[in-house]
Amino acid sequence: MNQTLLHEKYPIYILELDKNETSCRSVDDIVAYYVDRIDAHPVATSIGVFDHYAHTSGLSEGCISDEIHAAKNIVLCFGKDIMNPKVLAIRPKSIGIAELANSFVISFLEAPNPAANEAMETWTLALKDR
Repeated sequence: MNQTLLHEKYPIYILELDKNETSCRSVDDIVAYYVDRIDAHPVATSIGVFDHYAHTSGLSEGCISDEIHAAKNIVLCFGKDIMNPKVLAIRPKSIGIAELANSFVISFLEAPNPAANEAMETWTLALKDR
């Protein structure tokens, strides 16, 4: 798993996972995996799944790279307190999953909560099960 800055300002975590490195066969398999992990977590809650590919392909001005075959986001929240109204700007979290011909690319924005980052990183790295 790598950490990088997207557009020189967004700290993100990225895992490029070859399809032969995981037992998951599709984006939907990975979504189901994450939903199970979120449901088992004592604080995290699953909010929903956004089919980014379907949304973008349905737009007259939508543009998707030819290498991307599917793209979904799992929306979740780790928030257990609201001590400042400004914190709402950085919640909820999203884990993005893109399917390419021979791999999956999984990414998420760094959370200000170290426990949230640790959970998302642990879940993501566990996808590499082959």
